[in-house]
Amino acid sequence: MARKNTSDDVVADSTAQKQKKPKKTRWYHQVWDVYKLTVQHDPTSRWYMLGAALGVIAVFLLLALIFRAGTGMFIYLGIIGLLFSPLAAMFVLARRAEKVQYGLIEGQPGASRAALGTLRRGWTFPEEPAAFDAKTQALIFRGVGRPGVVLVTEGPAKAANKLVEKEQKRLSRMLPGVPVHVLPCGNEEGQIPLPKLTRAVQKLKPKLTRAELAEVDKRLVAIGKMQLPIPKGIDPTRARPDRRGMR
Repeated sequence: MARKNTSDDVVADSTAQKQKKPKKTRWYHQVWDVYKLTVQHDPTSRWYMLGAALGVIAVFLLLALIFRAGTGMFIYLGIIGLLFSPLAAMFVLARRAEKVQYGLIEGQPGASRAALGTLRRGWTFPEEPAAFDAKTQALIFRGVGRPGVVLVTEGPAKAANKLVEKEQKRLSRMLPGVPVHVLPCGNEEGQIPLPKLTRAVQKLKPKLTRAELAEVDKRLVAIGKMQLPIPKGIDPTRARPDRRGMR
């Protein structure tokens, strides 16, 4: 005989469904998390934020004094400054948070790929390196966009250059006529610092049409992902900054 559902069973089912639903993360919770992380590693950032907020209010009040506004206008401009002051604090927080997050991943293998993950649409960067040297820990991340193919290198310059030469010869056979850009990432002479890497990629001028880009992407995908043993310590998926915080 079938067992009837009791009221306790119904309550238990509803409770289980409620527990399964993930809680929504509000935007102000995300801002608070970014603030805590930033202040933890950069305590002076709170004072920069406060200074920016007070500075905006002071500018509006100064304008009221310059134009000799009446009491009503003086209060009105003060309220406007008060409304814009949080925006100034948020702007400072975004910049300080970006600096902190880059500092946390800088020097780790795969840091350049983590930074490139913040790029918006138009670029494709696989998470696995296209080539690497296990001895020197030099590696290459290969990306594709309308400017062409981009090779981002990490590690010692000499070892990275050898990998680049091999990769360029390989790409010239597979993709004749497609521009190949090399961006060495690092703190050595001639290399691009990690915080400036994404800007360097964005500054590249488009050379390919959307149809040509799709064809290049198809050719690279057709080759198949390189099944290379990742050296110990390289995990680009873990060295990933908070995209929302960096924006």
